[in-house]
Amino acid sequence: MSTTAEANVQLIRNATILVDVGGTTFLVDPMFTPQGEMPTVTDNPAIPDSLTTANQDRNPLAPLPEVNLSYDAIVVTHRHPYHWDEAAKAELDADVALFCQPEEADAFTDEGFTDVRPVDDETAFKEITIHRTPGRHGHGELAEGMGPVSGFVFKADETVYVAGDTIWYEPVEETLDQFEPDTVVLNGGEAQFEQGEPITMGIEDISAVRDATDTTVVVVHMEAINHCLLTRDELRSATEDVHVPEDGEQITL
Repeated sequence: MSTTAEANVQLIRNATILVDVGGTTFLVDPMFTPQGEMPTVTDNPAIPDSLTTANQDRNPLAPLPEVNLSYDAIVVTHRHPYHWDEAAKAELDADVALFCQPEEADAFTDEGFTDVRPVDDETAFKEITIHRTPGRHGHGELAEGMGPVSGFVFKADETVYVAGDTIWYEPVEETLDQFEPDTVVLNGGEAQFEQGEPITMGIEDISAVRDATDTTVVVVHMEAINHCLLTRDELRSATEDVHVPEDGEQITL
């Protein structure tokens, strides 16, 4: 793994992060809605009607911190409303480069974005190579119902792997082996419904990543959405050598 340059990962809230690689900054999964102004997860059309949650708290659970949202491009791992919301659509520059899954490119274009760049396998932006990687948003039939999700690898002198909404499964391990990232960002929170198994990483998934690589592990996607029941303190107590940032916190790698 390269140690010749620094990368920065700043958690904004939930899965919204700023990833600075090689001097280029990517805004990933922007969700800008103020605290409490979105419904509970099960009231969103992206979620099957049969699913229920242990609580009915309105989202987001936490306020948006005051941070400098300076970025060169946007990356959306998937269009669930807690990764791409109406507030982001309204605030973001329609001409900014926006990288996404091929299946969702037309939806961004329909919303008025003029520089939509679907990533089949890999592409380039400035001096950065961007690779799209697989994800599995849960287990079995529930994962199928959640729709396609992706991760992204940003590669320059240093390499950052943003895994997206996925559980630990073989393609995640294969991605770690293939790219040998300097940093991996995981979506934790162990998001779950009262039916089925968790749909994002919990302690066992994160521990499996920690055991599979000696890279820096950063866990986000916590304490912001009502079906994410694993807390930061619980994760910190159950793992070692894992960074669990607070909202607004920046980690220099």
